[in-house]
Amino acid sequence: MPSILSLFLSFLYFISSSSSFPTTNPSSHSSLQFSSTLRKTGHQLIKDLNLHPNLEVNIFKPSANSSNDEFKVFESGIVEKRLSFQVLGESGATVQDLAQRAGYFHLQHTIDARMFYFFFESRKAKADPVVIWLTGGPGCSSELALFYENGPFKITNNLSLVWNDYGWDKVSNIIFVDQPTGTGFSYSSSEEDIRIDETGVSNDLYNFLQAFFKAHPDYVNNDFYITGESYAGHYIPAFAARVNQGNKNKEGIPINLKGFGIGNGLTNPGIQYQAYTDYALANNMISKSEYNQINEKIPACEQAIKQCGTTGTFTCQLALNSCQQIFEDILSITDNINYYDIRKKCEGTLCYDFSNLEKFLVQSSVKTALGVPSNIEFVSCSDRVYQAMIDDWMRNLEVGIPALLEQNIKLLVYAGEYDLICNWLGNSRWVHAMQWSGQKDFVAASNVPFLVDGKQAGILKNHGSLTFVKVHDAGHMVPMDQPRASLQMLELWMTGKLTPPKKGTIAPL
Repeated sequence: MPSILSLFLSFLYFISSSSSFPTTNPSSHSSLQFSSTLRKTGHQLIKDLNLHPNLEVNIFKPSANSSNDEFKVFESGIVEKRLSFQVLGESGATVQDLAQRAGYFHLQHTIDARMFYFFFESRKAKADPVVIWLTGGPGCSSELALFYENGPFKITNNLSLVWNDYGWDKVSNIIFVDQPTGTGFSYSSSEEDIRIDETGVSNDLYNFLQAFFKAHPDYVNNDFYITGESYAGHYIPAFAARVNQGNKNKEGIPINLKGFGIGNGLTNPGIQYQAYTDYALANNMISKSEYNQINEKIPACEQAIKQCGTTGTFTCQLALNSCQQIFEDILSITDNINYYDIRKKCEGTLCYDFSNLEKFLVQSSVKTALGVPSNIEFVSCSDRVYQAMIDDWMRNLEVGIPALLEQNIKLLVYAGEYDLICNWLGNSRWVHAMQWSGQKDFVAASNVPFLVDGKQAGILKNHGSLTFVKVHDAGHMVPMDQPRASLQMLELWMTGKLTPPKKGTIAPL
């Protein structure tokens, strides 16, 4: 499960065990009690993916005799190290000396947070767009996507690296970041730097971009795109709005934001949770009687989400608990189905095996190559970060998108057709329901085949700055399941060519 980013919407399932948590009389229950239940489930789900982080979060207290001076960031700037990995196979690059770097940025407006990132120059042209990728969770490292989905390399079973023929660096200069603080190799010496909402997350990412482009002025004028999947369906709209705000207010280096793309994301829970039963019934996962019975829980879910709104706190926890029971009931009926890809079954409790990622990144030689202090551990998925964002889960992040569309900042929403947890149906519904000046024309637009190498790879719908793609033969992590199609989709979208032909075949969703 590569992107694992998605992995992390897997966390949605974590909450399953909290179904016994009562939703009446909120004042009688503390946030700590709720989180405690989730923590236990979260640990188990991480193990089900064969990930075993040694820490719940990367909070590191440096000792007086710490000797990692070479890689410490003493001020609000970037410290980078050029990568020197040995990679098997041919890169296909047209330049001999690709800029591939890893580094840390000391985040402004924090006590001591250090954000870790990878940067890979395009294998095609330095003038290609700059793309940033965000993995979801919340609290999962973007190295999951880097090494299993759309990064330049993939990890083999003997822990060597091979070139990914369909890495997104073939058409873009791509950045992978470990965020929020405490995730992956990102760390702080203070718990106060752990983020609890999208305001904190998007401010940190914006400050990172300012430092990145200051350190790499050659890329400032390139087109810029924000991408990611799963819980990044929350991160991405907030981050795009923050970049747009910074540009308008002339807060720093202008960022040439052209678009943002969400893959199998959680963006508008109020609509997406209601789609679970319809999707399950259409795919013969539940019977009609089971469908009717589970649907009895939808009104309570709807009401709870309304109470949560866009700024709720404890009411949002109650909404999560209420609505998650819909998803949990479906899973209880299915026979060990893989909720990231309903074509597959989990073997026991193991649905995906990402253990090679941890085995690779814990090696001292790899950490040295990346410039990671020896006493910083790799936290593949942080349960502590996940819990800190618990109030954020059920908030609607679609509300800020229309203003971006009106400024011709492009949005691509794509979804693999066999994912249950962030299924294409729920994503399609919130996209169609979104109110903006082009809504009527978008709804009326035809669904047409999305072709890759002359073969249908999905269904495409577009009007103006909004595009939706249902990707065939893919689950939650589209770049892992359909690497060629995802790469071509990205390239066509960024070049303005992911649009229906003037005359084309109409295809039903």
